Amino acid sequence: MKSPHRAVRLALGLTTGLALTLAGAPPASAATWTLNDIHQQTCVTSSFGHPGTYFLAQVTGTWSANITLGLSDLPSGSTVMGGLIGGPGSNSDPTLVNGFVGVSIAPAPVGTYTAHLVASDGTVTQTNPITIYVKDSCP
Repeated sequence: MKSPHRAVRLALGLTTGLALTLAGAPPASAATWTLNDIHQQTCVTSSFGHPGTYFLAQVTGTWSANITLGLSDLPSGSTVMGGLIGGPGSNSDPTLVNGFVGVSIAPAPVGTYTAHLVASDGTVTQTNPITIYVKDSCP
């Protein structure tokens, strides 16, 4: 006949092994992709803005869900058409552009604006700065 202590030790061993296995697993929300900063900048005129342009997104790593793309901190009155990097997917080429965001930049006072490219898989959100130079005229 088996000892009750042996059954308890076996159950405790299995529980401990399972806990250690789960503790070593990365959390479900850990990002395995990166929105790479490709140092984007543009010049628009203060009187006209730019009614139809886009900014690029370059993501490396792997993702299991769609990554939605957007822009924040644009000059007032600007509109964003959004973008998407379909998932699941992966990319290991640091030169490959795999998404873009359409935008209409509204006329704005002369100055330098820092907008942000935003990428989110619904769990993790990453951003990169974009410099917008608003001038009387652009080269």
